[in-house]
Amino acid sequence: MNFRSDNESGAHPSIIEAVSTAFSSGSAHSYGADEWTLRLERRLRELFEKPDLVAYPVATGTAANVLSLACCTPSWGAIYCHPQAHIMGDEANATEFFTGGAQLRPIDGPAGKLDSRRLADALAQPVYGVVRHPQPSAVSISQATECGTVYDPVEIAAIATSTHRHGLKLHMDGARFANALAFVGCSAAELSWQAGVDVLSFGATKNGALSAEAVVFFDPALAREFLFRRTRGGHQLSKMRLLSAQLEAYLTDGLWLANAQHANATARRLVAGLTPLKGTQLLYPVNANEIFVILPTRVHDALQKAGAQYHPWPSDRPGERAFRLVTAFDTSFDDVDKFLSIAKAASSQ
Repeated sequence: MNFRSDNESGAHPSIIEAVSTAFSSGSAHSYGADEWTLRLERRLRELFEKPDLVAYPVATGTAANVLSLACCTPSWGAIYCHPQAHIMGDEANATEFFTGGAQLRPIDGPAGKLDSRRLADALAQPVYGVVRHPQPSAVSISQATECGTVYDPVEIAAIATSTHRHGLKLHMDGARFANALAFVGCSAAELSWQAGVDVLSFGATKNGALSAEAVVFFDPALAREFLFRRTRGGHQLSKMRLLSAQLEAYLTDGLWLANAQHANATARRLVAGLTPLKGTQLLYPVNANEIFVILPTRVHDALQKAGAQYHPWPSDRPGERAFRLVTAFDTSFDDVDKFLSIAKAASSQ
């Protein structure tokens, strides 16, 4: 009953098999000139219905975020994001480091979502061209958010409108983009560039890959410096095909969406079983595969005694204990049902 994180999940057998095939198929061109990497870019162009996009594999989500943002801002720039964004609190100032000093500016909003009106107000401040002020350069949103909520295309477009009005670029941290897409049910294009996203960190590691992400530039002009930045940042892998093979298998026959749909479905099953229990309350709507919930002490204690694993989470209300549960592509319904059986038994005591 491990609900600590989808980072703790294994890798899908089809992806492991694809890496094995790429590794054992003999010699291949290095540093991304191989057939797997070339095929991957073509697949992403088809998926996003954007024949001029350019895409580059990297090994980690942090690399995808910070290297793409470095292409969007000068070192004296300002990047606007939610206070709970991964780039703000979980990447050890990597954005500031790889941009050469660009400043992160928090724009709050409920349930992990950046508020488009607050953003518009911030971007309307008279700082453009004033040499004493950081210059607004980019906006970053997380999909799904750090609270497990999902932006729909209309919400993204509202953010993109003020972003582009002032000449800024819109970045999306799509570490759980597949889970978000599975929830919204639209096309990948509608949830990204058609809504105004300029560059996407396309996640796969949390959803069945060994370790593989892709930076997808919908605005090819933004990618001019990327290869230099990727090399300088230590993510120009000589055997790039081992990343690309993962991502190619991830996109084959809809595996990526099937994995996300399963993770979302197990999360919904947990929610359906937990919410009727007395004293249990959700902190945020559950749109994808993360659940933030207040559990009564007796329920939490019973689950811990039975070996269930999940993370504590801050609650704004004194005396209440909140927790985060995350499901994954390989979460079993048996584990979900066992967890709920223990919780229900403890709740009824």
